[in-house]
Amino acid sequence: MSSREEILASIRKHTQTRYEKPDIADMKRLTYPDKIEQFCAISRAVGGTVVVLGEGEDVNAVIRRTYPDAMRIASVLPDISCATFNPDMVDDPKELDGTEVAVIRGEIGVAENGAVWIPQTVKYKAIYFISEKLVILIDRNKIVDTMYDAYRKLDGQEYQFGTFISGPSKTADIEQALVMGAHGAREVLVILT
Repeated sequence: MSSREEILASIRKHTQTRYEKPDIADMKRLTYPDKIEQFCAISRAVGGTVVVLGEGEDVNAVIRRTYPDAMRIASVLPDISCATFNPDMVDDPKELDGTEVAVIRGEIGVAENGAVWIPQTVKYKAIYFISEKLVILIDRNKIVDTMYDAYRKLDGQEYQFGTFISGPSKTADIEQALVMGAHGAREVLVILT
């Protein structure tokens, strides 16, 4: 018997009360009366910014207004005219270093934690993490209540790489000193279209 099996056998032997696994179909799941409002509140709470695009408002104008000094803006999205380069046109992902703003599209937003599902739609996934500021465009009708709902939507889909991003990158060491941008973007702006 392996050490893993010995440990599991010991746990089983010393377990006093056993519980049946709940039927997930019968569980009451969390729902929000206004998913967009909840998504915005949680996104702000985790350090992000959210803009709900108004009728006829131009996404490029919002990006330029938010980052007026940005000189190196990356995007593969055809409707992003403020982009200064297409990250798929670089030969080496190291050339993405120095990207000030990356504009990408998210597929699913999650109201409970402000996360956005980002499937890889670019040549180098490094663009999601190496840019100083990340702008995520998402259709406001694609916000779901919980991560459970998000995973249900992803069930059966094929993708090469994907990640959930919620606000800017942050980490805290043992002394609880919060550092923004340690593993990714220092700022995240979500634009709900």
